[in-house]
Amino acid sequence: MAKSRSILAIRFSAMGDVAMTIPVMKEVLDANSELTIIFVTNKNWGPLCEGIPRLVFVPADLKGIHKGVPGLYRLFSSLRVSYPGISAVADLHQVLRSRIVRMFFRLRGIPVAVIDKGREGKKLLTRKEGKVLQPQTTTIERYRQVFRELGFSASEGSGVLPRSSNDLIQIGIAPFATYKEKTYPVEKMEAVIRQVVAREDVEVLLFGGGAAEIAQLNVLAAKFSRVRVMALGLKEELSIISGLKLMVSMDSANMHLASLFGVPVVSVWGATHPYAGFMGYGQKEENAVQIDLYCRPCSVFGNKPCYRGDHACMEQLSPERIVEKIAALI
Repeated sequence: MAKSRSILAIRFSAMGDVAMTIPVMKEVLDANSELTIIFVTNKNWGPLCEGIPRLVFVPADLKGIHKGVPGLYRLFSSLRVSYPGISAVADLHQVLRSRIVRMFFRLRGIPVAVIDKGREGKKLLTRKEGKVLQPQTTTIERYRQVFRELGFSASEGSGVLPRSSNDLIQIGIAPFATYKEKTYPVEKMEAVIRQVVAREDVEVLLFGGGAAEIAQLNVLAAKFSRVRVMALGLKEELSIISGLKLMVSMDSANMHLASLFGVPVVSVWGATHPYAGFMGYGQKEENAVQIDLYCRPCSVFGNKPCYRGDHACMEQLSPERIVEKIAALI
């Protein structure tokens, strides 16, 4: 019988980035029955880890008790006390905070593996002149490589969580993203919704977060029948997403939340591009909606203002293109 082992995985980040780690860790756990993964991440992302045997969620309060170097040492100390059997560290983030935590472990002789973010290739992909438009290694594969370096294989494709049954044709639409350059104009998304709900057997559920987004969604929903706003907690939203027929999302967190359950995603891409490696787990690039422009992609994360000033990547993308993809999937 194989000896049980525990390893620590670290990803301090936004929800979408953390959601991408979940199916990979499930793949690794499925392939290594003796393994337990202690996953330390933002204190709010616990629901992402529920229902996966041997995946242990450890909340990090990086703005509170785990703030700064003293706080990170406090986090390290608590991990050592609560999980003394940690035998390796998988740094899936490679930022200052994760470097500090892994350093504490390394100083005590614990082996560490670190994600290679492929920054050079992404620079070539997003530069203005001489752009090299080639697919980069996906973030999903980069996560797998970290675990392989520690000696753990992955049962690729086994990372999807069970979906809930639903007799309705419910389509999720998440029209927002962190940055304007990744956000489809609301009036254009309204045109998409109008065409979708023309089918009487379809219900549209709108997803967003924060008071400003929810206010916009409420205005949008009020214009249609069979359109509802899902302003719920993460656990409740995950339960609803697991029963969707499909999700329409920007290059943002909801693409990755839907991907957890194998829900097909019609993803809408503006300043960013699937070639940067952030397509959702198991999603097909043929379901990505985008237009070819000499300037795309202009950034990896969509955090750089449009240097053209016209946001052509989104403004020139017709609602009909998105509706066609939706119709093909339902």
